[in-house]
Amino acid sequence: MPYDDDEALLRRRLTELAQRADRMGGSTFSEFLTPPQAQLAFAAAREAGVTAELSGGYEDAERQMVRFLAADGWEEPYPISALQLTWPHQSAPTHRDLLGSVMGLGIRRGMVGDIVVEEEQAYLFAETAMCQHIASVLTSAGRVHLQVTQLDELPVPVPPEGREVRDTVSSPRLDAVISGGFSISRAKAAALINAGHVKLRHVPCIRTDAHVNAGDVISVRGLGRLKLCEIGQPTRKGRYPLNMIRYGERK
Repeated sequence: MPYDDDEALLRRRLTELAQRADRMGGSTFSEFLTPPQAQLAFAAAREAGVTAELSGGYEDAERQMVRFLAADGWEEPYPISALQLTWPHQSAPTHRDLLGSVMGLGIRRGMVGDIVVEEEQAYLFAETAMCQHIASVLTSAGRVHLQVTQLDELPVPVPPEGREVRDTVSSPRLDAVISGGFSISRAKAAALINAGHVKLRHVPCIRTDAHVNAGDVISVRGLGRLKLCEIGQPTRKGRYPLNMIRYGERK
């Protein structure tokens, strides 16, 4: 059942799943959820008196499926499988190309989890029921021809390599953090935010003055992702030292 972007619909659906798990004394599963959506699942679980657990098929997955589990209920395995995508003797496709090709098959976003792009291969995590279909019809991403293999076991992707970045800002607001983290002008950072190309804490944000906290993740279309690890004490000049990790474009 699609969730789209309707929060009220999502809340009702998650409540139904949590209550069904309680009635059945077993497990029910959501589609793949974003981190903010997953928080709604935990609220639904508390109201229904069941537990909510997350899995995206690998450690540190961003989009994850929720398993609602009744007290003393049986733990059914997550219906998550993975496809291996390769492109012999060709340049690697971007994450955007791969996701666009999958969405072009008419598949709902909630049925597909993360797509992890490595140097010579990519892993696509999806609902088990959809993997065979995707494997049979997905042939390319942009101009790149793909070889698609359904895996018998879930893979362990190589963690992305990040680069440590340090900077000082007058205030840990969104445009200033992006400017320092990606080494671009404050004006360009503001333009990217205003254009809707920025996500803060996995949610689109168009406020240049939005406060960024330690531990927050910022995604900027075309530039990559940035994690603000630490905000130091203000210097004598009132500037805040930032310790960040910058990752290449992934999503």
